Amino acid sequence: MFEIIEIEKWSRKDHFLFFSQFEEPFFGVTVRVDMTNAYRKAKENGDSLFLLYLHAALTAANEVENFRMRINGAEVRLYDRVHASPTINRPDGTFGFSYLNYEEDFYEFAEKAKVEIEKVKMGTGLQPAISGENVIHFSAITWLDFSSVSHARSFSFPDSCPKISFGKITETNGIWTMPVSIHVHHALLDGYHVGLFVERFQHLVNT
Repeated sequence: MFEIIEIEKWSRKDHFLFFSQFEEPFFGVTVRVDMTNAYRKAKENGDSLFLLYLHAALTAANEVENFRMRINGAEVRLYDRVHASPTINRPDGTFGFSYLNYEEDFYEFAEKAKVEIEKVKMGTGLQPAISGENVIHFSAITWLDFSSVSHARSFSFPDSCPKISFGKITETNGIWTMPVSIHVHHALLDGYHVGLFVERFQHLVNT
């Protein structure tokens, strides 16, 4: 379900019209997130740390309205809810795409996600998810403590979905941190909205 934004009445009208004409309208930032509480919680409860921070990121994205906006032709759509389309690593060193429905309750989300993840792990090829545009593209680059990330993109393909990448979790003096890269379409979001997302994501992994 979605509603159509009235662009003429939208406070971001000029920003939308300006940045939507760019060949590369995405901008990205990389931040370091304190994962100490989430790391300990996952260990104590036997939860998947990946699903824990994936759910927190998806929750934060759903709470920041602009992360639920997508461009469809000349329309800007505001979806009621967005879901996850993460890459899933396989034992043979390849990966596949997946589609995970967002559930507000972590354990309900995790139970359904584990089933889908196992299907992808047992499969071959990319198996692209036919998931529509109301998704966040996630990836976990768990081998690298990166400071920046760029993405392969087909500029001829209309795309306004945010792309969030998680890096390697490392420990320094008892503090566990993780780099998180966030790329978003500048016609829909500014640094302000990314800041709201990061603030909310940090809060969620802390609790």
